[in-house]
Amino acid sequence: MLSPKESGSFIAEKAELVTINQEGITSLSKQILSELKDGSLSIPKLLSQSSFPAGLSEEKLVNWLFVVDTLNFCFWPINEGNWEVKAKGEVHTGYFALCAALDVCKDNGVDMTNPAFYSQMSINDLQKILEIDSDPLLKERLDALHQVGNVLLENYNGSFANCVKECEKSAQKLLQLIVTKFPCFNDVSEFKGQKVSFHKRAQILIADLWTTFNTKSYGEFHDIDTITMFADYRVPQVLVHFGVLEYKKKLKDILGEGTVIASGSEVESEIRGCSIEAVEQLNVRVRKLLEQDGSDKNIVCNSILIDNYLWDYRRKHWSELESIPFHKIISIYY
Repeated sequence: MLSPKESGSFIAEKAELVTINQEGITSLSKQILSELKDGSLSIPKLLSQSSFPAGLSEEKLVNWLFVVDTLNFCFWPINEGNWEVKAKGEVHTGYFALCAALDVCKDNGVDMTNPAFYSQMSINDLQKILEIDSDPLLKERLDALHQVGNVLLENYNGSFANCVKECEKSAQKLLQLIVTKFPCFNDVSEFKGQKVSFHKRAQILIADLWTTFNTKSYGEFHDIDTITMFADYRVPQVLVHFGVLEYKKKLKDILGEGTVIASGSEVESEIRGCSIEAVEQLNVRVRKLLEQDGSDKNIVCNSILIDNYLWDYRRKHWSELESIPFHKIISIYY
């Protein structure tokens, strides 16, 4: 099984429908460099924009993040309309609707950080908590909660914080623990006869710990730079917008028709794998630029931050990107 980084490189080399454009890499790397140097792209900036609840103990916050990323998949509107949650005077959609719904249930005295509760909850309980009228994957979300909750109760004294402690500040050890102990996180496929991995939700969980705890305590990892971007359905759309990824006509036609692509297909793997490799190349290029211009040695650049930049760009400039179709997958992995 190739790691996500190895998988991206392997897939990009053999891809037939997706290519990485070096001119796009050069152009976007300069833009990312500028954001890093002026502080617009940094952990403090991400913390200021976070949707995580205040007032939780460190261990409770770890367990809250774990529940969020257990449910963090498939928010594009499979049916008509978006999932919306109103909280504290604001309307939230998609991933932020999930965070808002969990925040509301916390305020209502429901402890969604407790696996003794969510490992036994009913589908009606979950639908009420998420405030969602129609979700084709609601049962899959419930199954994931039951699975991870039971594993925590049986092996980790009911707390994901114990999983983090066990891994001795290694992001890679924690990644392997997550994808082996909690199968619903094991985001893998096969491409051209080779087993490949993407591990989107497992890696974003580690990244959430790293940023939320500002690289300290439960967020301290000596090998955090080995984590890749989080191969989803929106970041590739942004990479196409910036000319980093290019799709062949055959793929453009498939996406333009709004076809739901089969989970695990080579088309899906090409898009996701090339996205990983493209961000790895951007990371290398930006780091070289930082070194060449003698920038502050304390400026941090890795694939996690670049992914956050791209994902946030899509949120802020969604209207510009609407003309670029994204690949549609019904999957529990992203």
